[in-house]
Amino acid sequence: MKGVLIESCHDSKLPRYFRQYLESLFAVDDEEGHRHISQLDEALLGAAPPRREAQSGIDSLLRQSKTYRDCTAFQEMINFMARFRDYAPYNNMLVKLQNPSCSFYATENDWGGRFGRKLKEDARPMLILAPMHPVLTVYELDQTEGPELPKELNQFARFDGEWDEAFLDRTVENAAVRDRIRVNFKRLSSTNAGFATIARDDAGHKMRIAIHEDLDSASRYGVLCHELAHIYLGHLGSDADYWWPSRINLDRHTVEVEAETVAYLVTSRLGLQGASASYVSRHLPSGDVPQAVSLDLIAKVASRVEDMARHKQSPRQLRGRRGRNR
Repeated sequence: MKGVLIESCHDSKLPRYFRQYLESLFAVDDEEGHRHISQLDEALLGAAPPRREAQSGIDSLLRQSKTYRDCTAFQEMINFMARFRDYAPYNNMLVKLQNPSCSFYATENDWGGRFGRKLKEDARPMLILAPMHPVLTVYELDQTEGPELPKELNQFARFDGEWDEAFLDRTVENAAVRDRIRVNFKRLSSTNAGFATIARDDAGHKMRIAIHEDLDSASRYGVLCHELAHIYLGHLGSDADYWWPSRINLDRHTVEVEAETVAYLVTSRLGLQGASASYVSRHLPSGDVPQAVSLDLIAKVASRVEDMARHKQSPRQLRGRRGRNR
């Protein structure tokens, strides 16, 4: 099997993201300074991470989500979202390039006709492409004012409980020192608690995370767990040293369920309670967990993120392509 996979890594007929995923399977995990076997050898030996807690977490979220889907707050949120036009993926990408934290946007006419909201004075437009016209101007939710918004929009990232606030600082430090992930707290759209993306700086960071600065420390930590999970689960693709896998072909529902399950497991262990059930409810359109959800990776990533909160960690060693265990 190894021989077949090695050949597949160099098969140009296969999609690039798939070949990158195969390459990441050969990377040797050297966390905490100890050399371990590759993900592929681990799987072949049947030494996968524990699945029981991940399955329990998924089941718990599923039960809570099904209950939440019947409440008024969820229906208000769904009705609000249903009124937005379904723009083409390319236009969604254009909006994200202009405002990475934008969650909801519409034209001035749609804001008025569909939502009863008007533009604020000096509202800043964004440009998208439109049929029969060169460009069309759209505006994010924060550039409008009007009727009260669904409660869910303002509380989906809320975490509360008795916990050690040092967990947040330690995780931020470990992310930067150990994995070259930069974490910033900054002003974002009111409906966007945070996001993760590729870093583009001169300090050698691989990824960066932005978290809404208005959140309290417990909520900041809950959001940070979610965004770190996106990176470590491979949702943004692998890095040159294969510190995390490449799984960029997953659909949005799958990646959000995986990331929020990690956040739910970690925050629960550390004494926090959040709105994970309401968040996951948006990504279970059929009421069932997406088939592509990986319990093994959820369990492994949850343990990694929790350890980042509890212990100071040393930098990883760069290994690049020379570190493949073939």
